[in-house]
Amino acid sequence: MDGPFLYALAHRTVGGYLRSRWRPTVAGLDNLPERGGAILAANHLSVADQVFLGILTPRHIAFWAKAEYFRAVGAAGYLTRHVVTGMGAIPVDRGGGRAALTAFDAATPILRAGGLVAIFPEGTRSPDGRLYRGRTGAVRLAHRAGVPIIPVGIRGTDRLRARGALLPRRHPISITFGPALQVHIDRPADIRRHTDTLMGAIQKLTNQTYVPHHAPPTRQPR
Repeated sequence: MDGPFLYALAHRTVGGYLRSRWRPTVAGLDNLPERGGAILAANHLSVADQVFLGILTPRHIAFWAKAEYFRAVGAAGYLTRHVVTGMGAIPVDRGGGRAALTAFDAATPILRAGGLVAIFPEGTRSPDGRLYRGRTGAVRLAHRAGVPIIPVGIRGTDRLRARGALLPRRHPISITFGPALQVHIDRPADIRRHTDTLMGAIQKLTNQTYVPHHAPPTRQPR
């Protein structure tokens, strides 16, 4: 396991426990490059997606984290700042505009240096288990950094929490890595075309029903 020490430690300890208890399955690891930068673009069903994607991927993944975590104050804030930094997270400002673009600015050198960055192209969690139209950020970032996109299909994470239950339940979970997609943009229309191709590749891995419009913002954690 490459990457920050804290991430590697969590991968072995917390990850080992979760892999032992839930016994998630993983397929297509031969599509994941052993080295070199790449974007992992996955469907988004639950807050657990990042956890299981992280523990089932043998390389360090740089995930996005709210910029507020990196500026937290007090004793708890001190711990939060060190955890997100130690995990190699990328700060993202949700204020929009130029502030939001700083997340791409931070991800680009990670990718160019040979790291992995995870993105959920739907932009939010699916409210009903269907796959929604992708946003173009993953393609734009891949073009800027000069790296491929690995489509990832996640199944079962939306079934971990039964309605009204406080604790997660055991349920089959699987993650499948698809063949890499290369991004070549010669004109603006290519951005949307590549994004639609990416979502089609994800759909083949998940068999979700596709919805040709963006998902509404998710209000409740799942």
